[in-house]
Amino acid sequence: MLKLKIVSPEKVEFSGEVTSVKVPGTTGSFEILNNHAPIISTLQKGIVEYDGKQLAILGGFVEVQKNEVSLCVEISE
Repeated sequence: MLKLKIVSPEKVEFSGEVTSVKVPGTTGSFEILNNHAPIISTLQKGIVEYDGKQLAILGGFVEVQKNEVSLCVEISE
């Protein structure tokens, strides 16, 4: 399992355990699974998907380290 935390300037949008996360990277979408290599990437406008849920974002950053995924994003209205 991955520990996912999604933070926007307004609030913590989500915090909990998930099986995978798909994010819209600036060079293409990619999926983060258990034991993913450490990475820091910028995100572009698109959809973040996790455990059947979707969140529209305008952009942001993602950091993956030791099965912990942190997203700092601007939420699309």
